[in-house]
Amino acid sequence: MIDLTLAQIARIVGGELTDISPEDAETTHVTGSVEFDSRAVTSGGLFLALPGARTDGHDFAAGAVAAGAVAVLAARPVGVPAIVVPSVSAPVDSGASVLEYDADGSGAAVLEALAKLAAAVSQELVAGGLVIVGVTGSSGKTSTKDLLAAVLAPLGEVVAPPGSFNNELGHPWTVLRATPATDYLILEMSARHPGNIAALARIAPPSIAVVLNVGTAHLGEFGSREAIAATKAELPQAVPASGVVILNADDTVVAAMAEKTAARVVRVGRSPAADVWADGILLDELARARFTLHTADRQADVMLAVHGDHQVSNALCAAAVALECGASLEQVVDALAAAGPVSRHRMQVGTRADGVTIINDAYNANPDSMRAGLKALAWMAQGGREKRADRRRSWAVLGEMAELGDDAIAEHDSIGRLAVRLDVSRLVVVGTGRSMSAMHHGAVMEGSWGSESTMVADADAALELLRAELRGGDVVLVKASNSTGLGALADALACDGGDETG
Repeated sequence: MIDLTLAQIARIVGGELTDISPEDAETTHVTGSVEFDSRAVTSGGLFLALPGARTDGHDFAAGAVAAGAVAVLAARPVGVPAIVVPSVSAPVDSGASVLEYDADGSGAAVLEALAKLAAAVSQELVAGGLVIVGVTGSSGKTSTKDLLAAVLAPLGEVVAPPGSFNNELGHPWTVLRATPATDYLILEMSARHPGNIAALARIAPPSIAVVLNVGTAHLGEFGSREAIAATKAELPQAVPASGVVILNADDTVVAAMAEKTAARVVRVGRSPAADVWADGILLDELARARFTLHTADRQADVMLAVHGDHQVSNALCAAAVALECGASLEQVVDALAAAGPVSRHRMQVGTRADGVTIINDAYNANPDSMRAGLKALAWMAQGGREKRADRRRSWAVLGEMAELGDDAIAEHDSIGRLAVRLDVSRLVVVGTGRSMSAMHHGAVMEGSWGSESTMVADADAALELLRAELRGGDVVLVKASNSTGLGALADALACDGGDETG
């Protein structure tokens, strides 16, 4: 972040300085990172005291200062230099798990102060030339963020969130990673309720926005796809007339957002009607796409290093942003070719020494991304061909798709049936709740011999089954919402067969 004194930060967030004199606060600078994990504190940093599931960050304040933090942003005095902000009576609805335990509003107060600090910093950095790129969509945000970081890197210094830091904690935390040397700040923006994306955009107003798709993720929270679309549209609405909005024109709901922004619109898609478009799309044996990228007056062949046909749309959006920022078409093509999977548990593909291929996509799941994952699995099992008699055995190890509300049963049933229609050899349904029962029975009803699907109680049981029955050459997809913990199962599988190659 930019160099600020503790006194300046206290004025920005409206906090009171404790356990430090006013004179020292005026001369003590925060020169390190802002952290909410005391183990990540660096020299000269600022520690955020937030409540958690088992512990309260306030209890780690002294340790954070001993580790090098110059002060703590807190909701009460902690016995070491701190900026204390008053608790709020109505905790911020951030969707961040840290606030599930915020009974007294102390965490909400610290998050509110963090947002104020990030807003002040982003305003100063934008005045100095920083370009902020915001990305939203029901699926694909993290993959697109990683591609954006790759295509913008040749143009200057890039800051992007690690993993999916996209809510009221991760978003300002990422903003505060930027410095006066940063040229591009990439921000994911997620939402659980209307207004969430607009609030994030106020912290760090983007000059370039990307909307990927509108699906059914978080349908249980929003109630309808129309409500999801209205919330995603908060991002293009936040971009000024001087900015640019990149819309995936293959999604008609996203394409309609062109009417909701004052900014210039660039459409991407698989049709020549788009401004940046792809044709001649082919997938190799590991479902990596090759296609021809077209702009208004040029074209170039692209070979992606990420997996899945759905990555074509993500790559088009990243390419459009880079071209708007001044990249040459050659720079974009080279960057996309080199941009492999970065964020853990998102379409990470590796083959063990014994020949078993693991597709680790266990970080998140919704109906759209689940269908994309299953299609990639089926394609890899076919060795990159539509039909192949000697196809490899395929396994889909699937957990629950969370937050689908009243549609949960129907959506899980649909995924079970799709696995059978795609000729997946074995479906392993992990969990015994109603949704997972629907997935299992959907597969059984769609199948013809009754052994297409196996239902197990938990990840440990799934791992035991797979270890007993996997054989060399098999392809395994592991996918679920992050809360199911299947990422650890995928990691264990990857380690079982010895060294893994990408």
